[in-house]
Amino acid sequence: MLRKWFLYALFFVGVIANAQVKNPVKFKFEVKELGNEQYEAVLSATMENGWHIYSKDIPEDTGIPTEYIISGANVLPTGKFVEVGKKIEEYSDAFGGTIVYYSNTAVFKQKFKLKDKTKPTDVVAEITYQTCNDRVCLAPNTLEFSSKLSAVEAPSQAEEATPKTDELHPAETQTTENTVEEPQKQELTTPLDPKNLKIESLDYKNPQADCGAEAVVSGEENYWTYLFLGFVGGLIALLTPCVFPMIPLTVSFFTKAAKDKAKGRRDALLYGFFILLIFVLLSVPFHLIDGIAGNIFNEISTNVWLNLAFFIIFIFFAGSFFGYYNITLPSSIANKSSKAEEAGGIIGIFFMALTLVIVSFSCTGPILGSLLGSAVTGSANVPMLLTFALAGFGLSWAIVFGVLALFPQALQALPKSGGWMNTVKVVLGFIELGLALKFLSKADLVSKIFLLKRELFIALWIIITLGLVLYLFGLIRFPHDNKNEKISNGRKAFGLLSIGFLVYLVQGLVPSERPKLSLLSGILPPLNVSYFYDEKDGILGMHPSHDFFEAMEIAKKENKPVLLDFTGYGCENCRKMEEFVWSEPDILPILQNELILASLYVDDKEPLPEAEQTKIDIGGGQMKKIKTIGDKWSMFQQVNFENNSQPHYVLITPDGKVINTPVSGYMEKEDFKKFLECGVQWFSKNKKDK
Repeated sequence: MLRKWFLYALFFVGVIANAQVKNPVKFKFEVKELGNEQYEAVLSATMENGWHIYSKDIPEDTGIPTEYIISGANVLPTGKFVEVGKKIEEYSDAFGGTIVYYSNTAVFKQKFKLKDKTKPTDVVAEITYQTCNDRVCLAPNTLEFSSKLSAVEAPSQAEEATPKTDELHPAETQTTENTVEEPQKQELTTPLDPKNLKIESLDYKNPQADCGAEAVVSGEENYWTYLFLGFVGGLIALLTPCVFPMIPLTVSFFTKAAKDKAKGRRDALLYGFFILLIFVLLSVPFHLIDGIAGNIFNEISTNVWLNLAFFIIFIFFAGSFFGYYNITLPSSIANKSSKAEEAGGIIGIFFMALTLVIVSFSCTGPILGSLLGSAVTGSANVPMLLTFALAGFGLSWAIVFGVLALFPQALQALPKSGGWMNTVKVVLGFIELGLALKFLSKADLVSKIFLLKRELFIALWIIITLGLVLYLFGLIRFPHDNKNEKISNGRKAFGLLSIGFLVYLVQGLVPSERPKLSLLSGILPPLNVSYFYDEKDGILGMHPSHDFFEAMEIAKKENKPVLLDFTGYGCENCRKMEEFVWSEPDILPILQNELILASLYVDDKEPLPEAEQTKIDIGGGQMKKIKTIGDKWSMFQQVNFENNSQPHYVLITPDGKVINTPVSGYMEKEDFKKFLECGVQWFSKNKKDK
């Protein structure tokens, strides 16, 4: 499975421009009568020049095999589907094996019989395929087509392919081939239809009132936060034994190799620039992946198994920092890069910077992995977060190496290499252990197992911090520690700070009506995932509805406005809002008494009842399957409010009208209070008496 993810990533590189505008395959669907009470569903594919579709017989782990399925209440498939066309087999360097595909044209056929010839029959065909050329692959796609067969008295007929668009709106809409029509909008009606996710009355662009928050809270400030975190991470990485000893060696190269000072300065600046460029380029594949499958990072951040994988990876990182083993890239990569330095000039300087990045990977890899894990599980634009984080990381290196190369006399102010560098690594190992628990907690919350209670999480952090304190004071040691090394004053000072953090954590084990440990809000499990409280007891004494349609019915009965809270089990800012804004004495009574609260979890992996599972045409012939509760509310948020951030708050009337401008993200208490009071006061003045 991991190999397949890496193969996808290789194909995604360079595809973003094509993927957003390209639809290189056209389909035509028809049903043919073969005689002897047999029929054949035929799907013909025509590909643009240079593009191809993989065969159903492609070897495992070398691409996405084509799947073709027909169905219908009166349809009985016979045998397996067959492919017709010029099958091409060739060796692929990317996959390391033989691939099998069709170019220009391909036909997929499936024979079937009718269970009852006297009834009209809808024949539905579904094809899942991947389209590639010799440079890129587009994301795997699934299309549905339909054709109607009359009863036996009438001649059979074939219709043009029509991707089904009636799952979102039950209007009888049909199109030719695989083009898409704008979905019809529908007014809020009673009773509400759980499958009808688009509600016309939810017009957030034209709210009923113009009071409240000035605008939707932007998450752009997170970019600068990640730039700063990346910068700090880069500075810390410079202090590790993989990097710090290389600083004087690199500076000596520029000061001694240059024939004149001007050239030396130019080369030093180029070297710093290339370091920054290389780290920024590491984020490019994530932008390309996001361009093809924009929801992929949300899937990753809320996937139980991937969060468990992150947990294991961070434990693995910790073991590396503790000194039990090293994480290194293959030596051949470093050797090739090092040889390329001999080219000299600008190219040689670039490969010199690349060699530095590669050979320091055993120390920088876990730190970069931490930035990746934090960004992927963030609530904002993941690729941009990574770009800013990696830019900050590279910027710190570029400044240090570049400035020291320009002013080599500053080397004298640097501390000498020694055992303190290993201390930095071990401290990072303890930090990695603490971060690993964050991913374990998210997997626990999304799966709704709730084994890792808030108090247990805090207790584990206390144990990790206690281990850090014992290490800093020399009471425990790791493989690369000098047994005779004297504990420095700086190490003792950091040990005292760790003791302070230990005391801070202990207070979180004591039950309290008011939330504690505000510094860890969003990292710890929610307040109601606790040994002292039950998650079924709600939060802060409230029992929010977790269904929009249910909340609307309650609102009509109680004649109150509804606060839609688009949230997630893995949403850190959502927890911060609940614990340190909702809980305020001038906010909580409004939520408890003046509103109907509907908390809609966009990452809830619980399957929907079969009657509520559906598909939505999201354009380009692609059908989004709504299988889980999270799928439903995520798509509901997107189609009604054109927003996919959490938390996202919307105040609406019982008849489904948006009261004031929705807001997103973590907010200061006064801003959130202004937003709530605006909606409540407007509704109080304009509500209709029951």
